[in-house]
Amino acid sequence: MQYLVFDPRFGAAGDMILSALLALGADRSAVSRAVSAVSNLTIEETERLGIPALSLKTNTGKTHRTLEDIIQIIDAADASAEAKALAKRVFNRIQKAEETVHQSHHVHFHEVGADDAIADVLGSCTALLSLQPEAVKVLPLSVGFGTLTCSHGVMPVPAPATAEILKDSGLEVLIGGFEGELCTPTGAALLSEFAASYPAPEGAGKLLALGRGAGSRNPQDHPNILSVYRMESGADEHTIDVLETNVDDISGEILAETLSRLMDAGARDASIIPLIMKKGRAGHLVRVVCMPEDSVRLAKLLARETGSLGVRCQPMTKRFVAERMSKTATAVINGRVYTASVKHASIDGEVYSRKAEFDDCKRIADVAGVSVRDVKRIFEEEAWNCR
Repeated sequence: MQYLVFDPRFGAAGDMILSALLALGADRSAVSRAVSAVSNLTIEETERLGIPALSLKTNTGKTHRTLEDIIQIIDAADASAEAKALAKRVFNRIQKAEETVHQSHHVHFHEVGADDAIADVLGSCTALLSLQPEAVKVLPLSVGFGTLTCSHGVMPVPAPATAEILKDSGLEVLIGGFEGELCTPTGAALLSEFAASYPAPEGAGKLLALGRGAGSRNPQDHPNILSVYRMESGADEHTIDVLETNVDDISGEILAETLSRLMDAGARDASIIPLIMKKGRAGHLVRVVCMPEDSVRLAKLLARETGSLGVRCQPMTKRFVAERMSKTATAVINGRVYTASVKHASIDGEVYSRKAEFDDCKRIADVAGVSVRDVKRIFEEEAWNCR
């Protein structure tokens, strides 16, 4: 599984995010087409405190727009439907924050409604999707401290709209560190929406590539850059996630169907354990074993099927004690020859378990007119005798 990791430890703005994605290898021609109605991008190589990065200029004028104006521009853009939908969700986050800050449902965007912000958002969404990440992770985001001057006058850092966006984002935020506005509302909204739309599992991974985007300022106390990394999940067959949730209001039929759907969706194992819950209520613990890259998807499925409000996730290391091999065994039952798969398990080269596959045994039992238990016994005895 390949995913992107954004590192905004020195802040985040729309131009920094777009520049970083382009530096990582995003499709420049697709980005240029997407923003062509409002911007003619200029992309340059630069550095911040000796660290190489890309910077860009949108070459746009100053305009103030409503959300409806922005949506019309996005709808008319030469961009994919998915990029347009993602960009609209970003601006909806900004709109919601502005309405909360101004206590009004009739707000005009100022800095974030200018053509350069539209170019940053639509360009970043197009760039992200051109890289085709399966997930996006955002590391702790620095917002700075102090004050800033904008169209509304002198404001605290983080700006009220930025703080409002981050409050509902679920992102980890660092306040302090370096003076000034390190994170803009556009940067906060982009990273918040990316992380929400493409949630990433926890854990380490292999670093495949990186890109850095530079902000317009060049302070001397920190490099004004945002980094983005293309990663490949480091999870292998030795690393698993265990998902759990407690339920006390579901019938046995629903629980059985839930296990079936979880297994069909890729779970490695699923089980139900009876519990005595608070106030003496009878309940069940639903436990799912899965690969880390499937964890988020299966947790959502588990919540939907059970109605649970929360799913616990615990990473674990699976120790492979036994070597496993499947072999075909042959047996005669009621004068007819049948074959079935038998799993052999060994430690240090010595086989200690031979078990016939249940599905094969059931199929043969239906045809031969004998019990599944007898078929299973016959094939396992045959496997032991032929070792």
